[in-house]
Amino acid sequence: MTDHTAAPPAGPAPAAAPPRGTPAAYARLAKLDIYDYYIGLPLVLAMLAPALRWEPGTLGLLLLILLAEVAVVAAMVAFDDVTGYRDGSDAANYGSDAARRRLARKPLVAGTLTEPQALRFAWAATAASALLWGLVVLVAPHWPAWAVALAVLCVVASVQYSWGLKISYRGFQEVFLIGLGVGWVLVPYGLLTGELNGFVVVQALLFGFGPMLFGLYSNTNDAAGDRAAGRITVAALVPRRLNTAFIIAATAAESLLISGSTLAGISPWWFPLVLAPVFLMRVAQLFIGFVRGDILRARRLAIHTHRVTVVLLIGAHLLAPVLLGGAV
Repeated sequence: MTDHTAAPPAGPAPAAAPPRGTPAAYARLAKLDIYDYYIGLPLVLAMLAPALRWEPGTLGLLLLILLAEVAVVAAMVAFDDVTGYRDGSDAANYGSDAARRRLARKPLVAGTLTEPQALRFAWAATAASALLWGLVVLVAPHWPAWAVALAVLCVVASVQYSWGLKISYRGFQEVFLIGLGVGWVLVPYGLLTGELNGFVVVQALLFGFGPMLFGLYSNTNDAAGDRAAGRITVAALVPRRLNTAFIIAATAAESLLISGSTLAGISPWWFPLVLAPVFLMRVAQLFIGFVRGDILRARRLAIHTHRVTVVLLIGAHLLAPVLLGGAV
């Protein structure tokens, strides 16, 4: 006998549980896979006098600075992800290129973290960065006023990159990208040695050029999404040809820094010879990005070029005393 009793009407579907906030999702939020600012610390170590280089206090301070830098970057990129999620720029910039740009690195857009989870993480990382940098200065062997002030500026500007003052939205993104790289070479060197010289400044500038240049390729790819979100970058502000000219000029400025500092007697004679591969890689970037039109591939090469630059400089510093009788 068939039961003709009407089934009760289905209720509303249960709301989906919010993402659990796994360690992997928070690691992606903190962009721990992007280490290009942190490799300035091995460069600083290589620039130190051999007698200072391997002292336990030196290595301990550099390790503490590494933790402080990771905390600062974690806060910066977490706030950046929240802002990019709110204004839609991350969805616009990553949606069409998800396969090439790994959408999982944007956990809010990918749905692996909620906005409140990301904000709590960002504020916790901000607090940790302030405490860690305070400890760095407290235990450093030297306290030059310029190094302490530069450390404070780097921390404050990083947190305000896409939050608060939102300096990356106000037309200062390119300046910030090179400035943070410069600061994170000069500050550790100053806290460890209490001094500064022209060649150290040149290497800090060269280190800063790396993140700025691969950032310019990112901005070129993201120009439409940034423009729609009101984020002012050179790529979003000017016609494509002028943006191309700007990137060529920035690339040429890096090469001029290398050759010009040597001609001026600031950098040693071997400096442009050691960095010759960097020049060739920069030319390849421009060809791939603006002749072949593959901006994201050019960006990847620019990231590798930055890393090669640091490796070449570290090798030169370590080998120069052996090959050149101590001349660096």
